[in-house]
Amino acid sequence: MSKNGPNVQAPDEAPDTADVAEEKAPEAPTNGDADAPAAESTADENTAPDVDADAEALAAEAEHLEQELAQTKDRLLRQMAEFQNFRRRMERERDQQFQFGQTQVLRPLLDVLDDFRRSLEAAEQVEANQEGEAGPAYQALKEGVEMVYQKFNDELEKLGVEPIDAVGQPFDETLHDAMMQQPAPDDDTPEGTVLDELQRGYRLGDRVLRHAKVIVAG
Repeated sequence: MSKNGPNVQAPDEAPDTADVAEEKAPEAPTNGDADAPAAESTADENTAPDVDADAEALAAEAEHLEQELAQTKDRLLRQMAEFQNFRRRMERERDQQFQFGQTQVLRPLLDVLDDFRRSLEAAEQVEANQEGEAGPAYQALKEGVEMVYQKFNDELEKLGVEPIDAVGQPFDETLHDAMMQQPAPDDDTPEGTVLDELQRGYRLGDRVLRHAKVIVAG
């Protein structure tokens, strides 16, 4: 023993630090580069089904929206057609009501027109039977009646009222009302021809306001 302390025997050989580090350091994988692509391919395989599922979902959603769009367009077209039919029906009903109102107003006026015409015919008969020229008062009255009759007739024509042709025409039940039948005056007159008119008929456009009362050849 030494004077300075216990005698510690030095180890035979100090461990080499490089060898210790080498023992502790993990071995690096020799195939690191080969494993990287395998990992990437695995990730791609996991992602591909998700992408396909999303595409199918989008396609299904697009098809559903197209069906809804087609249904909406069809519904709108149907509604437009119904509206057009409704508008035509309303216009037709309005025209019918207007024509009915015209008929109700114009028919009584035809009787007044007949009275004016009969008055003029009576005046012509008086002149034919009277010896000598009629006085100035009579002529003024006759001219006044003629003016009123002509003005009245002109106003009816402006409204579309027209007389129905009768004498010499073939009998037409849609226009004429046969009051009696007489033999034809000659062989040139066909059977069913209107020989005379007892009351003048009138029409408004295609509608008959009053049938003409006639005598027909039988």
